[in-house]
Formats: sequence, structure tokens, C-alpha cells
Amino acid sequence: MGKVIRVGVVGAHGKMGASVVAAVQADAECELVAAIDVEDSLEELTRTRCEVVVDFTNPHVVMDNLAFCIKHGIDAVVGTSGFTPERIQTVSLWASQRANSRVLIAPNFSMGAVLMIAFAGIAAPYFESVEIIESHHPEKVDAPSGTSRFTAEVIAAARQSLEPGPDATQAEDRDARGALVDGVPIHSVRLRGLVAHQEVVFGGVGETLAIKHDSLNRESFMQGVLIAIKEINHIDGVVVGLENVLPLGK
Repeated sequence: MGKVIRVGVVGAHGKMGASVVAAVQADAECELVAAIDVEDSLEELTRTRCEVVVDFTNPHVVMDNLAFCIKHGIDAVVGTSGFTPERIQTVSLWASQRANSRVLIAPNFSMGAVLMIAFAGIAAPYFESVEIIESHHPEKVDAPSGTSRFTAEVIAAARQSLEPGPDATQAEDRDARGALVDGVPIHSVRLRGLVAHQEVVFGGVGETLAIKHDSLNRESFMQGVLIAIKEINHIDGVVVGLENVLPLGK
């Protein structure tokens, strides 16, 4: 076994954060040296000599957390929602100003979700129509979800040379068709009893293709979190998507 990684968790009192704490404690290649919540001082991360921080907090504090990590040379694995292109650009600018800064922002840490997005990107050029339905628990603060937004961006990039199919929806009825992200409609459901679920539906002449993924509990994300912790030293600067540290397509 190689060197044990000193890990800190920010947002440790939340449901996802608590699951990360348990996963890190159970992994022989990691040592949990700090478990703090949003109201605690980030100085604990430097005092305990964290090498990698996992952030599952909220959109209101995550930027300050990343600024602290970059300033102090701590790698950051981020599962917090709310990362717009503008926010990613800002974090990239911060990281570019300090050597060896590494930030991995993952819209989703589930292996199945990462593969779902990859499969959607493969299918996208071959179908004229596509829509996304994402469903989560009612405590989720953002809609559409970060996963669905990222999926839409991947689909749009893969369909650049494809003209979208006809859509006769009138402007005044547009809200009924969901949020548009890069031209892809996303429908958001928030319902008690759900965890995280997404279906990408493609349509062509005489056929449809549905790619669906369900996370049934929060433990489904932990394999991806641990991979990110162990592999983040293989990236440079700021990257978005767990696939950047996975051998997909290689």
C-alpha cells in the first residue's frame, strides 16, 4: 500500500458529508484528519495538514471554501451544487495563480451516472430530439440538478452538427416544457422518497432510446468520491466531471 492520504471533509454534518466521513474512515488508503461543518473554521484543515478536502456544503459557502483550499495548497474534490460556467471560470482563475492547484468538480460521483452521461454523449448525434427528466428529494436546493445541466452540455457538444427536430410549442407555453439548457429541455421533479434519478430520452423517426440511472441511497456515490480523492493528483488546475480521473474511452 502506498502513502495514506490525509483527508478533510467540509459539510461533514450533512447527509452526504456524513456518508463521505464514513467512507473515508473505512478506506485503508485514506486517513480522516478533519470533519467540519459550514459554521466551523477552515483553519482546522491547515492545522491537521489536510492533503485533499472533500466539499459537500452549499452554493453559498463553497466558493469561499475553494478560495481557502487553493490559497493553502490543498487539493479539493467538490460535490456541492450550483457551479455555473462563471463560477468555474472564477475558480480556474484562482487556480491558475497558484502552482500545482487541483480542483475536481463532479456533478455526480455515481459510476452509473457517469456512464449514463457518457452513453448520452455517444447517442446524441444520432437522434433529432432529446429531453431529460431528473428527479430528486425535496431538500435539494437547485433545479435543474447539476447532473442534468452537465448532461445537457455534453449532449449539446456532441450534437453541434445536427439540426434539432421540429418543436411546435408556442412561446406562451414554453414553461410547461421544462428549463432549456443548451437547447435541451430538462424537467425537474422534487418528491419525498426519492434520492437521485435521471432519464435521458432520445427520439428519432420510428424509434426512441431511453438511458436511465437511479441512485437508491447515498452510498452509491462513495466509490466515486474515493476514486476522486486518490486520483486527483493526476489532474492539473480545475476540471469538471469524474470521468477526468476514470479510464473511460482509453
